[in-house]
Amino acid sequence: MSLSDEERDAVVFYRIQKAKDTWKEADGIAKLGYWNAVTNRLYYACYYITSALLIQYGHTAQTHAGVIRLFGLNFVIKGIVSKEQSKFYSKLFELRQTGDYDDLYNLTEEEVEPLIGSALKYIEELEILLKK
Repeated sequence: MSLSDEERDAVVFYRIQKAKDTWKEADGIAKLGYWNAVTNRLYYACYYITSALLIQYGHTAQTHAGVIRLFGLNFVIKGIVSKEQSKFYSKLFELRQTGDYDDLYNLTEEEVEPLIGSALKYIEELEILLKK
């Protein structure tokens, strides 16, 4: 499905806002100490901004793994986004999977709390690319 420029801009704007709002959710949940939920919201905040970047440049993915793959191919390999940011996003994906689906493991404050600031930095850096 192809979007008009106006539709694409609206979706991108929505995803940027959703990324920021979802990050705020994560920050609020952190105060309650629900680290699996914090990780879930951090991942989705970064997912929304990453998918906004892909949409802005005409790329669409059907799965979360597809978003990671297209992000790597179109932005990381080309040097537009650092490998460190790509690794961070992939790490969040893996931690979210663990927190959501692993019955025998709960994420801890020590694992998750440092990711809150890193996720905000990730969102801000991708938003700069979206404004170019």
